[in-house]
Amino acid sequence: MSGILFLCATPIGNLEDMTFRAVRVLEEADLIAAEDTRNSMKLLNHFGIKTPMTSYHEYNKREKGKKLISVLAEGKDVALITDAGTPGISDPGEELVRMCHEAGISVTSVPGASACITALTVSGLSTRRFAFEAFLPADKKERAEILSELEKETRTLVIYEAPHRLVKTLEELREAVGDRRLTVCRELTKKHETQWQTSIQEAADYYKESAPKGECVLVIEGKSRQALKEEKQAEWLELSLEEHMEYYLSRGFDRKAAMKQTAKDRGVGKRDIYRQLLDKE
Repeated sequence: MSGILFLCATPIGNLEDMTFRAVRVLEEADLIAAEDTRNSMKLLNHFGIKTPMTSYHEYNKREKGKKLISVLAEGKDVALITDAGTPGISDPGEELVRMCHEAGISVTSVPGASACITALTVSGLSTRRFAFEAFLPADKKERAEILSELEKETRTLVIYEAPHRLVKTLEELREAVGDRRLTVCRELTKKHETQWQTSIQEAADYYKESAPKGECVLVIEGKSRQALKEEKQAEWLELSLEEHMEYYLSRGFDRKAAMKQTAKDRGVGKRDIYRQLLDKE
């Protein structure tokens, strides 16, 4: 019987957010794999946890992952923790989880704090549908592609950013998605926690003058469906009526179906399309 990989969430700021179950699992595990052992040692010392610890991070995740799989295969339990929050969310933990599934090793979660969910729920923006982007890619080409995709995103966006890159990211977002409503969440769960409901442009202007401190979570309003509909309608209206009809006829639509879809695209009734076509004949 192989051991179990436990994904243990740890506090994102307030140590009181550590769950009883997480403390127990960390105490009972045979080994703790931590993203930063020096940082995690402070947490373990606070709760009096003496379990052996090893490092597991972005730069050793493949080689160390293989070693952890061997430990698990021997029947020992491993608890994975990140610097703060839930392992596997925007950190190398996802790689270890994948390796465990491939090796037939059980994985379970010990849920707790997550900066993404914490920020989303206090943002004052829609929480029903959201898209989590974590940190935007550093690679310029990949970053530009992601920003381009976000322009039409109707779900609420959640993005992480470090203080020294915040202004640049806000300016890039303003250029890519427009000046949408934004909630800037800082120092979540800590003494000086703030949630600032503002706009992308206003936040960029403010932080140019007042250097931000602490990790930030940006919660950005999604594009309205009505705005998307109007943009698409404007694109269709650039075509002549004949070109628009031909678009659907060439794709196998019969004339009646093509007229119906063309009318819908242009925001008019099917009879209007029929009448306009008759007038042109």
